[in-house]
Amino acid sequence: MAGQRIGAVLAALQPDFPDLSISKIRFLESEGLVEPQRSGSGYRYYSGADVERLRFILTAQRDRFWPLKVIRDALDGMERGLTVAEDAPSALPQPPQLAADPDLPDPGSMTIRTTARLNRAELARAAEAPLALLDELTSYGLLRPDRDGYFVGESVRIVAAAAQLAALGIEARHLRLFRTAAEREIGLVDYAASQAARPEPADVALACLALHTALVKDELARRG
Repeated sequence: MAGQRIGAVLAALQPDFPDLSISKIRFLESEGLVEPQRSGSGYRYYSGADVERLRFILTAQRDRFWPLKVIRDALDGMERGLTVAEDAPSALPQPPQLAADPDLPDPGSMTIRTTARLNRAELARAAEAPLALLDELTSYGLLRPDRDGYFVGESVRIVAAAAQLAALGIEARHLRLFRTAAEREIGLVDYAASQAARPEPADVALACLALHTALVKDELARRG
């Protein structure tokens, strides 16, 4: 069984904690603060993580004067991905700092419009997609040619993304829900614009996109 016996753990920690004893380590174990594995014959085997856990406990007692309940709460938070900084003024575990999602576009790019007007063949060539896919996307409302039959805006990206999904086995008829979701999100943009605060439409759209992205990532994580 991998790991160290309690004597080796004591020898590793005693240089930093001279008063440490085997009985103290066993006391911390009895309090549920560390749980080494046991062999079939009952011997304790401490992993590297167990030793670092003991080091954290002993440091918190010696340098911060934390009681066992506070240490237990700190360890619980750390096990759940929270952090307890060495120089933190509080023992309260801190959740990760919120950082901008790198997968979201810059707010300024939300309002960039492509001015080129492409015919059907040009669009297919630009997106490297078959003409039949363009016809399907048009029939399901994902592509919307103007009154002269030209495609503008994000048409190239729409077709390219649909082509990628088609290669992954998702047919155009299944993509209508994306147009429906986009229309509903723009409905929220219009609603916000009608309020007294009148936020920038791009800011509202980006916030909607951030929520959508977070929900999709959350669902993927739950399946992992």
